[in-house]
Amino acid sequence: MVRSTLSLFTGLVLAGSLLTFTSCDKSNDPTDSVATVSAEDQSVAEDENAALGDIVEAASPADVTEASSPATESSDLVRLAGSCFTRTYNAATRTLTLDFGPTNCVGPNGVARRGKVVAVFAGPYRQAGASVTISLVDYYRNDNLHTGTRTITNLGNGSWALSVQNASVTTTAGTHTWSSQRQYTRTTGGATRTILDDTYSVTGQASGTNRKGISYTATIEQPLIKEFRLGCARTFVAGTVRLINAKEQTLLLNYDPTGTQACDNIASVTINGKTHLIRCGR
Repeated sequence: MVRSTLSLFTGLVLAGSLLTFTSCDKSNDPTDSVATVSAEDQSVAEDENAALGDIVEAASPADVTEASSPATESSDLVRLAGSCFTRTYNAATRTLTLDFGPTNCVGPNGVARRGKVVAVFAGPYRQAGASVTISLVDYYRNDNLHTGTRTITNLGNGSWALSVQNASVTTTAGTHTWSSQRQYTRTTGGATRTILDDTYSVTGQASGTNRKGISYTATIEQPLIKEFRLGCARTFVAGTVRLINAKEQTLLLNYDPTGTQACDNIASVTINGKTHLIRCGR
């Protein structure tokens, strides 16, 4: 049977350019530093969006009407989240709960999680018009608190809409609040159940207030290309995003600065005519 996957989320995982390399928010220009904070904050938020979508897809019930229905892709779930969590499914309420416990659970990719991910399915979600709503309960990634509601709606023909509302990420440097609207169109991989041959084209926008209290908007100008083959799943291989903050500063992210669609998590970040390399995602 052709698979309709929920493996949708990814966002602004920042990296570098062809000119210089610095870690996140290390520009010597204070103006550049203020602008890159919004991009860095979006990278942290959207990176976990990617992971949440992938994990819920793999853990989703094979049959939403069946009590204690097993995970759709148990092997993918282990590869994504490890095994130090408890999965439960209540068919009466169509609620999936992934409980990582009160202490950090480190997955295969080195990300530490604790708390709960709760997903409620409305209808047979593999059909057009069906949806799933994801909420977080005392949920931490690498000791950063994540909140917000994520709703995925099946648009049919391998396409999905993602709405993120009232989201925030709290770190030791402050709290970033945001919301976003995305559309994901699957371009390859629809004939198999594994996510490893999937490719998506992503469009949409986001807005928020970064941890410095400065508001911003982020708009995908050229569709972001996401591949799930090994080595590519945590980043985009192409596409551009333009961020504009309340100080009327503009930053352009380009996920394919070499023009080769390399699977290397490298993107150019251009502001004030200068291109920096910043490697983000905490």
